[in-house]
Amino acid sequence: MESLRAILHELLGTSIWEAVGVITALLYLMLAMARSQWCWLCAFISSACYVVVMWRANLMMETLLSVFYVAMAVYGYWQWRRGQAGDGELVIVSWSWRQHVVALTVVLLVSAINAWILTAHVESARSPWLDSLVTWGSVLTTFMVARRVIENWLYWIVVDGVAAYLYYTRDLNATALLFVAYVFMVIYGYFVWRKRAVSAALPEAVA
Repeated sequence: MESLRAILHELLGTSIWEAVGVITALLYLMLAMARSQWCWLCAFISSACYVVVMWRANLMMETLLSVFYVAMAVYGYWQWRRGQAGDGELVIVSWSWRQHVVALTVVLLVSAINAWILTAHVESARSPWLDSLVTWGSVLTTFMVARRVIENWLYWIVVDGVAAYLYYTRDLNATALLFVAYVFMVIYGYFVWRKRAVSAALPEAVA
């Protein structure tokens, strides 16, 4: 009971930046599951808030990731506008296993190099290995969302799970809870997109 009260107390002390970021992030995911292009407006607002949140938490790569998300919100909106079928429905695509192997290899390699640089040269950086993995995994997966690749939801399960633990260790409790909720929501999102894909011919995407 005491632990529950402590968590509630910490959540009530959440900054306005984190609170708005959490709310708009949830709206983004719900709209993305519904394949609404307006999810990117929520992504833009949420990402802008998290630039401030992650900077204050001394998570350097997560700060840069939030800046990247701001730019990707604009790119994603443009891509989804272009990726509509004649009836206005979003066209969903799939990657080949070779594309997945290449993408995962690059993410792991870049994450390892990034973590080594942070460990060696950035004294204020916290959890550099997890920070780097979450950052570059998120970069890849966000790109997949923007390009309407259905497997993005499967990638998010892993990325969001690791991110939830990382944010918990940095006392970002509201954000950690958000990412735990994300894990369940992205599983549902995969089946929502899969149902849409089954009803149409699912093309293979070119990276």
